[in-house]
Amino acid sequence: MIQFKKQIMLFLCLCSFAVNAQNTYKRWPEIIRKSDAAWFATADAKRVAENVLLYQRDIGGWPKNIQMQDELTEKQKKDLIALKKTAVETTTDNGATCQEMLFMSRMYEQVKDERYRESFLNGLNYLLEAQYPNGGWPQFYPLKKGYYTHITYNDDSMVNIMNVIKAVADESDYYSIKPSKEIVEKCRKSFDKGIDCILKTQYKQNGVLTAWCAQHDEVTLAPANARAFELASLSGYESTKIVLLLMSINKPSREVVTAVKSAVEWFEKTKITNLEEKRVLNDAGKIVDKKMIPATNAKPIWARFMDLETNEPFFCDRDGIRKKSLDQIGSERRNGYSWYSEAPQEVLKKFPDWAVKNGTKVGAAEKKIVDYITVAQDGSGDFTKIQDAIYATPAFPYEKVTIFIKNGIYNEKVRIPEWNNNVFLKGESKENTIITFDDNFSRIALGRNSTFYTYTLLVEGDDFTASNLTIKNTSGEHGQAIALSVVANRAKIINCNLLGNQDTLYLSGKEAKQYFKDCYIEGTTDFIFGGATALFENCTIHSIKSSYITAASTPEGTSFGFVFKNCKLTAAPDAKEVYLGRPWRIYAKTVFINCEMGKQIKPEGWENWSKPEAEKKAFYAEYNCTGEGFQPSKRVTWSHQLSKKEAGQYSIENILKDKVANWYF
Repeated sequence: MIQFKKQIMLFLCLCSFAVNAQNTYKRWPEIIRKSDAAWFATADAKRVAENVLLYQRDIGGWPKNIQMQDELTEKQKKDLIALKKTAVETTTDNGATCQEMLFMSRMYEQVKDERYRESFLNGLNYLLEAQYPNGGWPQFYPLKKGYYTHITYNDDSMVNIMNVIKAVADESDYYSIKPSKEIVEKCRKSFDKGIDCILKTQYKQNGVLTAWCAQHDEVTLAPANARAFELASLSGYESTKIVLLLMSINKPSREVVTAVKSAVEWFEKTKITNLEEKRVLNDAGKIVDKKMIPATNAKPIWARFMDLETNEPFFCDRDGIRKKSLDQIGSERRNGYSWYSEAPQEVLKKFPDWAVKNGTKVGAAEKKIVDYITVAQDGSGDFTKIQDAIYATPAFPYEKVTIFIKNGIYNEKVRIPEWNNNVFLKGESKENTIITFDDNFSRIALGRNSTFYTYTLLVEGDDFTASNLTIKNTSGEHGQAIALSVVANRAKIINCNLLGNQDTLYLSGKEAKQYFKDCYIEGTTDFIFGGATALFENCTIHSIKSSYITAASTPEGTSFGFVFKNCKLTAAPDAKEVYLGRPWRIYAKTVFINCEMGKQIKPEGWENWSKPEAEKKAFYAEYNCTGEGFQPSKRVTWSHQLSKKEAGQYSIENILKDKVANWYF
């Protein structure tokens, strides 16, 4: 019996320890969100709740940055009672008011003290009263002079409010306190006004929707300054929670869908993958310096402040002077502020599933099926720009979406993102429907990987088709400059001109299969390069100068790399010494079958790019080719001449086989 009593006492002690251990968090927001539900029934929680009630002003709001769990002296309690009627420093900044309302809800769920319920409802009324007629919210209410009157997205202030109001309007179970039907209806109207404000404040660059600023003028809705180092700018951080809020809406309107898609496009456009933040800590673990270190394929980050017109990141000290890099401002602001954020990655991660859910329906009604769009520069089509037509295509459509492009020179940089699969760009004519741009390695200037940003047309969406087009990079002899970049699977390019100089055509994508038929492709050095499996049939491959045609980076273990069948290899008069290829990576695979090779092709045919190991691991081969450039007896000894049986393996079915049968027809 004594042993049994000891076990019971030990069990009770452990339970008591477990409950009280939930309140070991040091910061007030952590106590609210991380404590187990059982803790909110403890004496310690009730003590904290008395503090929270004291800090709440009669108007319903709370001040910010208060550690509500700290013990109060009798004098402090008297001072707080005196402040109740003043509404001094009541705000929603830094989570204030919204987080205290959550605390009161969690308390009421465990302890049915009506003071907790009234406190929550007073806080809700405060949020409703603070809303501007245009739907926005200021940082402080009653209004505090200065930038505090602006509509405030900074630090998620307005989004925090709207999430509270949405939970009440939706009559969800998130809060334990259930307001009256009248208040619920007020919240629904308030939320709709807030969404309208968000849509109206989404910033446009040259007519294209982008993202949001940390503050917008409460009257004009224009971008606005805050503190000296917080100049009007597009915000990578603040825009994230706004988009997530829009994505949380059930049956979103057409305008909400457009806002989300546009913001996602902007996030993709502005992500930074060539920098990493390095933090230097002292012995106490405090940040004493931040440095941005160049990196390759780094985890995407976004700048907190980006220029309203160019999206270029900038940084400010307390003097308000814009700088181009973090190391140009003093240590106090450099180390005491969050200048970069990974937050938009959450949007990009959730967007594909959201797009599938909302891509074919808008609001309660079925969206009109979009399967044919016309682009014409004279205004006779649906759009005058190709990219605008792509923005209008549904995400993850079940059927092919044809974008018919009328004759004209379209000077624009075009991207078909991953969620816009099944797109067919169909030109009116190969010679007169021209997509052109002039980016190059030096102009992009994003470090060693700048090449991949130089494209005129970038295809990321699977099951892409293009025909009767000219795709051109007009940069000229200025280094690497891609005309067409395909990083998608099951891409078909039929009867197109692909024009450029160095690096004209980039083909990549994990296990990607791509098909080129009846195309004219020209360039200088490595003008067909990458790691995809690609079949070229009946194409003209034209070398502008003496250099290399291909630079494959075929992954190890891949059955086929670049395969040219029934192609014609031609050259400009000055191009007298052209190699068939060299290995960008040592497992490169490139094969020419039944091709006509001009005299520009060097007798040795292939070059190892100073990679002796490639002579053993790369696979370069030819079969049954013709022309002055086909000199099999003079080829490098480590290349191959296929037998008829071996060449028979290079059928279109074998090369391009995929889970989608016969996609290439």
